[in-house]
Formats: sequence, C-alpha cells, structure tokens
Amino acid sequence: MLVNSEFVNPDPEFWRGRRVALTGHTGFKGSWMALLLTQLGAQVYGYALAPTTTPDLFSGAKVADLIDSQIGDVRDVEALKVWLQRAQPEIVLHFAAQALVRQSYADPVGTMTSNFVGTLNLLEAARTQASIKSMVIVTTDKVYKNNETGHSYQEGDHLGGHDPYSASKAACEILVSSYRQCFLQHLGVATARAGNVIGGGDWSADRLIPDAVRAWKNNQTLEIRRPDAVRPWQHVLEPLCAYLILAQKMCAQTELGQAYNFGPDAADAVSVREVIEHAQTAFGYGTTDFAELIEGPHEANLLHLDTGLAQTQLGIRPRWQLAQAINKSMQWYKAYLDGADARALCVADIQAYLATI
Repeated sequence: MLVNSEFVNPDPEFWRGRRVALTGHTGFKGSWMALLLTQLGAQVYGYALAPTTTPDLFSGAKVADLIDSQIGDVRDVEALKVWLQRAQPEIVLHFAAQALVRQSYADPVGTMTSNFVGTLNLLEAARTQASIKSMVIVTTDKVYKNNETGHSYQEGDHLGGHDPYSASKAACEILVSSYRQCFLQHLGVATARAGNVIGGGDWSADRLIPDAVRAWKNNQTLEIRRPDAVRPWQHVLEPLCAYLILAQKMCAQTELGQAYNFGPDAADAVSVREVIEHAQTAFGYGTTDFAELIEGPHEANLLHLDTGLAQTQLGIRPRWQLAQAINKSMQWYKAYLDGADARALCVADIQAYLATI
C-alpha cells in the first residue's frame, strides 16, 4: 500500500459505519474503492453513470448488492445535490470523470463538462452539506506542464495539459484550490494526483493491461503504439488506500488539505515495453508487436512524480512493487477468464494487501 514504513492501513475503527459518498463508483477504480470501503465496514453511497464497457467490474463483482448505488450524471447539479443530501456523508470521494486521453480528443466537450463542470457541481453541493468533514478530489498525474525533461514533478510545479483530458484535470486543480480557500475552509479538501494504475477488472479501451488481456485471450497480437513511453505504474490498491488515509487524517487536521502526488518508487517508473514483457510472462502466453513509429494524437512520452510530500506529510509509502503489482493483475485476469468470481478475486487481493507486513 501507499503508507508509512510500518505499512499502516486505513483504520477499520475509523471507517466502520462511516457514511461515504463516492462518485464514479461504477468505474474500474470506483468499483475497487467501493469493495475496499465495504471491507472496512463503511456505508457507501455511490453516484455515477452506468458502466460503459462489456464486461465491467461493477457488474461482475455485484458491487450494487453491497452499497447504495444511484445511476446519475455529475453534470446534473440538482440530482447531485439531492443525492448528497440523502447520503449525509462525512467523507466525499470524487472519482467520476471521463478518464481516457484518447477519448478526450474524440469528445473534448464531453470530457471538459464531465470533469470540470462535474467537479464544480459537487463542490457547490458540498457547500451546503453540513455533515461533510473531508473531501478527496481525484485528478491525475497528467496535470503538470510536462516538458519531458525527466524532472520528477512536485505539487508546486506549473500546471498544464496538452490534451483535453489533462487540461480538464489541471483546471479542476485550480477550481478545487479556489473553493478550498473561499468556501470550504472548514473542511479538509485535497486533490490527489495518482500515477498509472493497473489491477484486475479494468476493461477500458486504450489502456495497456486491458488491451493486452483482450488480445492475448483471443490469440491476437497486441499492438503497442508507444513502447518506450515511461509512466509511474502502481497497483490500484496503492492510491486507493492512500486516498482513505488522506481523508481520514483530514477529518482531524483540515490543514492537510492540499494537492498530493501518489505514486510508486522511482524505480517503478518504467517503459510500456518493460511492463508488457513482464505481463506477457505472467499471463503465460501471447504475442506483441512493438511499433517503431509513433502514431496517433499527442501523448506524453515521459512522466515522473515526486511523492515526497505524501511521505513526509502523511507517512504514505509504496507497498507492492511493480513486479508484484503486475503479477497480481495478471493472476486476477487469468483466474477470472477461468471462471473465478470477480468479487472474490478483488476481496482476496484487498485482504492480502492489507495484511502485507
């Protein structure tokens, strides 16, 4: 997990019975978060669009059976306010977003409204919700003005965003900072900038591991368009547990509310080629074609995060290193394709992660 040197977990005593509002609960990360929170004993109220992939983790793991799930659009401010009022949460976790870079080129308006206007609507709804004690707004590691120099970006570095997705999330960072200073001073309000996540149950298009699993299970060759792109890879449970620790700490220390980078050790920021070669070995079969010429719209080729602030302020450090994260992910997919239950696979990973010493 992302925690201190003793690998302190989110405190079950804190989360047991805690009312949590979770937007984006039908997505990959949102479904994992809903399962993690229910394992900790929280009462989860979800608000999100219906799943957009087939299959999808939310349906496969039957997450709706465990939480209060409402299908809705964060761009619908009145529905969002009614939902938040009904949930009466102490903690708000905002995951809802259009989260794909390439999709943002195809639908920039949808991306901007979902990400920026959706976040604005949630912040507005939170202004009048007295029950809330802390909020974690999830953005991305791509919010920085990335000159691809190899510099490890710190929270105070310039924001930017070449593609519409990155720009929308950088705008959210400015928006949240404004609301924190002007309207939500009584709350702990933080933004979370996490590196690329992997883990079982992600079926999104144009994502590395899901694309690999789809190709290999169908005996097709995986086509990699940017094999030398470097990203800070981490298992999905790393940032999720970090978000919970941050939200937990802000309930007692609102001054901790600010932007944080969450990511792996520097050694685990490696190329797409290295990740796929390891994943292919773990999966047991498959073929891959690494492109020599870069095609398609612009995507950053090099990205590193400096996670020193999260370590010093929150005691958060990586737990599962890259090799283990890849192995866990591929084991999940292999077992699922062999007929294993999606929820049981996730719960087993959560319990193994929280038990890591």
